[in-house]
Amino acid sequence: MFRALIERASRRLPARCAICHAWPSQVVCNACVARFAQPVPRCATCALPVPANVHQCGACLKEPPPLDVCLAAVAYRWPWADCVTQFKFAGQPGWAGALATVMRSTPWVEPALEQADRVLPMPLARERLAERGFNQALLLAQHLAPRRTDARLLLRTRHTPAQSELKRAERLRNVQGVFAVEPLRAHELRDRRVVLVDDVMTSGASLHAASLALRQAGAAHITALVFARTEVV
Repeated sequence: MFRALIERASRRLPARCAICHAWPSQVVCNACVARFAQPVPRCATCALPVPANVHQCGACLKEPPPLDVCLAAVAYRWPWADCVTQFKFAGQPGWAGALATVMRSTPWVEPALEQADRVLPMPLARERLAERGFNQALLLAQHLAPRRTDARLLLRTRHTPAQSELKRAERLRNVQGVFAVEPLRAHELRDRRVVLVDDVMTSGASLHAASLALRQAGAAHITALVFARTEVV
């Protein structure tokens, strides 16, 4: 009973920053965003770090990915990795607004969203959606572009093992043929600009597989937009 009273009282108090614990604050305070989300030069098509004034990394020049542009807000390391864990695995969908705000502050994100005809969240398999209770990519997309977000156009056709549990080669095989465009609506993508939204990009296998499905439906330009990018693939 005493614990329940404390929990009810704490919900009435102003929030503390989840990173520096400054109080009162929003979920992540402006000072922490300024300190830990500074823009860095990234490859235009895979979002890995590159030297200043370099447009694409060597790997993307050698083998161009199916994405036209790839944008990442932060590196997948502390403190952001902890924030993503709370968001995805601790049942805290309220993180979506704070993470989307950080994403919006990333260079080129606003123009990409404004130019998009459709903003598509990466779909979850039914089993994982039932387990988690929400699709984190959909929540991010709804905060980023509520009027352009469409969660029923890009589909996931089957359940697969979590990508985080697999090595790179296994990830590539794991998502082959997993994504498809809703057949009755494929015409809506012809010659359109699409933004694909996800929370974390590791190898890019899932985003690439989804992009191939969108290309087959006639999408003219595809931008991947993720909150965090791992920097060791």
